[in-house]
Amino acid sequence: MTALGTDPRTGHGRWPAPQRLAFPTVDEVSRHCLSEVEPETVHIEVHLPGRLDPRQLRDAFHRALLLHPRSLVRQAPHRWYRRSYEWELTGTPDVDPVSFAGSGTDALARARSRALALCPPLSQSPPVRLEVINPSARRTVLLLTLHHTALDAPAGLRLLATTAALYGGKGPVTGVPAPVRRARPEHHGGGILRRTGWARPARLAAAGSLAAGSVARSNGMLLRELPLPQRPDSAPDLAAPWTVNDQLLVAASLMAGRWNHSRGRRYGPVRITMPVDDRSLDIAMPIGNGTRLVEVPVSPANREEERLLLAPRPDPAAVARLLHTTAQRTRALKSLQRAPLGPGAALLTAPLLPVGVRGALTRGVRRAVAPWTSTLLLSNIGRVPYPLDFGEAGRAQAVWFSAPARMPRGLSVAAASTGGRLQLTLRWSRGLLDDDAANTLARLFEECLSLTYGPRSAP
Repeated sequence: MTALGTDPRTGHGRWPAPQRLAFPTVDEVSRHCLSEVEPETVHIEVHLPGRLDPRQLRDAFHRALLLHPRSLVRQAPHRWYRRSYEWELTGTPDVDPVSFAGSGTDALARARSRALALCPPLSQSPPVRLEVINPSARRTVLLLTLHHTALDAPAGLRLLATTAALYGGKGPVTGVPAPVRRARPEHHGGGILRRTGWARPARLAAAGSLAAGSVARSNGMLLRELPLPQRPDSAPDLAAPWTVNDQLLVAASLMAGRWNHSRGRRYGPVRITMPVDDRSLDIAMPIGNGTRLVEVPVSPANREEERLLLAPRPDPAAVARLLHTTAQRTRALKSLQRAPLGPGAALLTAPLLPVGVRGALTRGVRRAVAPWTSTLLLSNIGRVPYPLDFGEAGRAQAVWFSAPARMPRGLSVAAASTGGRLQLTLRWSRGLLDDDAANTLARLFEECLSLTYGPRSAP
């Protein structure tokens, strides 16, 4: 992935110069808004039942990077007056991203803390860090940390899937199709989206000793493993009225509403940012930030429904109606074609002004629209689409991942499923919640998710 450049001393083209790519919209917006106190990291954690050979794993991960050359990037030197940031595709790593973090649960806890507090530098290729931990004599945890300016969670999982296949001697995994988004005609751009309004989204009430006027310092994180949400019964020839993703969205909305209600906040409309990924998942998957973000309104249409949902025992019929409405909205939003961050971000990142000026504008707009930022982010990759089979070390028994949770949103929920279980991650800004409050919020989410199991249909 290099091109022949010209040696400035001799004028001859015999030395390799890295190929350069301009930052796409998502990368540029992330780069403009980086914060040292709340690093923009993505964390992926894979639990295996056996032990890995260190040399074999290192070799497999390096080979995986070479098979996905878009992961081998560093930010090119830049000046404020340039028209864009640029990635240099280096072709080979600048540094060895694989390290072995030791044994014991304390080693895993420290690795998780690093994943939240320390970004892999953009100045070195690749902007990823893979740590290997042995929490017990027979188990291994792979903890992959990504700089979110360069890579997202699906890209990181693709790297790990290729690593697993190479480690197990099976060659890169191929043939995983792209998701198919089919919207029903009556929902395509339908009125159900237009009826949601432009009211300010509800903000999650801050709680705990760290949230009162404190400066956020990185994120906190909780990992939970739950039974996979039950799906409603349906006729064999009909699709289920809602998906597990819709259940997670409704549970998150109920959690936010009930949390705020218990703290004396008036009910406000809950809007949830949801990444949608349309990339193919095979070896040819485009690596980078490939998801598009949509905002899903997850609130009832009238005040009477609010009362039913906030009651000590929420009305099952009201929950079913909210599930039904949310399913319609998500189908419509997933089918719409739009820019990754919407037309506003596309305009802000158009190379019409110097990148330094665009950065100042982007940060100013972000501050101005903070009151309209969604209530929380929910990222659900569903069933992990790769076997993650590491040969004698076994297949992945659980996969957790998390997305950044910077203020003003301050909260992200991430979900994946492996082996018929749901791996759930709650990640929060310490400017919003302290650890005790976050534990309470996590329990509330589990309770709200269980409320979505009972409803079978919407009247």
